[in-house]
Amino acid sequence: MSTLVVAVDLSTTAAKAVVQDAAGTVLAQATSPITTRQPHPTWHEQDAQEWWTATRDAISAAVSLAGESVRALCLTHQRETFVCCDDAGLPLRPAILWLDGRAHEEIAELGSRHVHELSGKPPDTTPAIYKLAWLARHEPDVLRDAARVADVQAYLAFRLTGRWATSEASADTLGLFDLQHATWSPELVQLAGVRQDQLPEVVPAGTLIGMLTPTAAEELGLPGPIPLVAGIGDGQAAGLALGATRSGIAYLNLGTSMVLGVQSNEYLWDPAFRTLAGLRPGEYTLETVLNAAAYVATWCREQFCGSFGDIDAAAAAVPIGAEGLLTLPYWNAAQTPYWDPLARGVVVGWHGRHTPAHLYRSVLEGVGFELRLHLERLEEVTGQRIEQIRAVGGGARSELWVQIVSDITQRPVRVCSAGEVSARGAAVLALGYLDGRLAGTGPTPEPDGHDVVPDRGDAPTYGALFAVYRRLYPQLREVFADLAAIRTAEARRHEG
Repeated sequence: MSTLVVAVDLSTTAAKAVVQDAAGTVLAQATSPITTRQPHPTWHEQDAQEWWTATRDAISAAVSLAGESVRALCLTHQRETFVCCDDAGLPLRPAILWLDGRAHEEIAELGSRHVHELSGKPPDTTPAIYKLAWLARHEPDVLRDAARVADVQAYLAFRLTGRWATSEASADTLGLFDLQHATWSPELVQLAGVRQDQLPEVVPAGTLIGMLTPTAAEELGLPGPIPLVAGIGDGQAAGLALGATRSGIAYLNLGTSMVLGVQSNEYLWDPAFRTLAGLRPGEYTLETVLNAAAYVATWCREQFCGSFGDIDAAAAAVPIGAEGLLTLPYWNAAQTPYWDPLARGVVVGWHGRHTPAHLYRSVLEGVGFELRLHLERLEEVTGQRIEQIRAVGGGARSELWVQIVSDITQRPVRVCSAGEVSARGAAVLALGYLDGRLAGTGPTPEPDGHDVVPDRGDAPTYGALFAVYRRLYPQLREVFADLAAIRTAEARRHEG
């Protein structure tokens, strides 16, 4: 009988379960949605108990479709999200998500070079440390009474095995982890207002967390307890599935946000990236982030391109550089390398010949220029050139956009086949555990897909445009701050 594993990706929107064999063939998959609530404009919360019900429903549906026995289970998950629970695992309040923006004052007050150096995370909205500090100030009873403060994997591990435990590559994303020593940092824990005894045990990725309880196995439709293998965050899991574990290969998720990641044997911290725990002990993942990529392209299509039909075809007919139109794609602030929450989107160079197709091409090129900025800064700090990009996500399905990215960066891009890429990374960990291998030590998978190569003839024009693009944010930084001050004053005037 084939060796089968179940891999689950508990993302921001759904639990996605995949049953896979040792050859990488997906035999069954199922999805169960998760609801996100916004009680205030910048807040994003979920019911952690829904993480469990969605995971249970997705696994049981996938297992029933596969029709064969399963030997191991592994989870990957949304990062930086956390929940406060009592001893029985019942949430004391809704879980706070990675994209929640309530803690801007705590970021300004507590974020520092020292915190960045310890945790690997530049001051930003995503690390949980600042939202935990917000709870300590605004809902102190919650943190005082919580028996556990858990990332997504730790919460699900308790529901599955009865053990509060997670992997280093999952615990790290809370921003409370001393990355160089692979342990909770007493200094960061105290800064967040948390007690160290509230945090889960930490084990290496790809090792055993525990056996599923008989009750959990029955709820999942499994014939008996199987091992729960320690998983990793969804970004690292995608990198593992895409084979982006070797020097010179980067994974790129060109989705709502744009995330590019590489592996490093050396601990590095710099505004050019955020540093995460890697797949193996003593290794690290370096990621660059733009929180508006396909988000901006979708916005542009919906607002301006409705009458154009096939807007990709129309934009492909526009000359490179969109006849002088240049877009700074900071619709959701600037992350790598500026980390400026006040930055906003800009379009410059308008003239009378421009159409919605010009604007759309300019948006696609703006994201491409931003990726080149990330790449060059990343290479400057690491001293390692990225020779190939392996891309997934909704934006990677656009032939025009992928060609623009390849032409602007002058790097080949492998467009990898669609599917649950992060779940496939979790499956690699589960299969490695069954074979007695540590995370990331087995054969590097070569993902299915097709290669897009850069047009060398476009390099001079895109190089000249990029030289202009990289000047935009530094010259507009004070303008963004002034606009934000006016917005704040106006809002306070209306409140008064």
